[in-house]
Amino acid sequence: MISPTLLAGLLRTHKKEVAETLGLAVDAISRKERIRSAMTQTRLREMVEILNKVEPLMGSPITAYAWYRSEPLPSFGGITPEHLVKEGRAEDVRRYLDRMMSGGYT
Repeated sequence: MISPTLLAGLLRTHKKEVAETLGLAVDAISRKERIRSAMTQTRLREMVEILNKVEPLMGSPITAYAWYRSEPLPSFGGITPEHLVKEGRAEDVRRYLDRMMSGGYT
């Protein structure tokens, strides 16, 4: 189980921002029973997997998080990874990153 509190601390932000970044209500990451829900844990896991993938390129979890929230991806018409994950398209972001890391084009 991914702890939103620990994740927010690692990213030097607060749980409210993490919830907004994931497209979830604040109580989804504040109330114990909602934290354990499949949807909350799926969104948290998707974001963490993407951050872990780009962190070696970005240099730190914080810069990886900044990339996640603000980098327009050309292959998706300039939509950010954050927006794609909110739309349920985390797998598209992971495939994009795999393609880029193997020398592919945007």
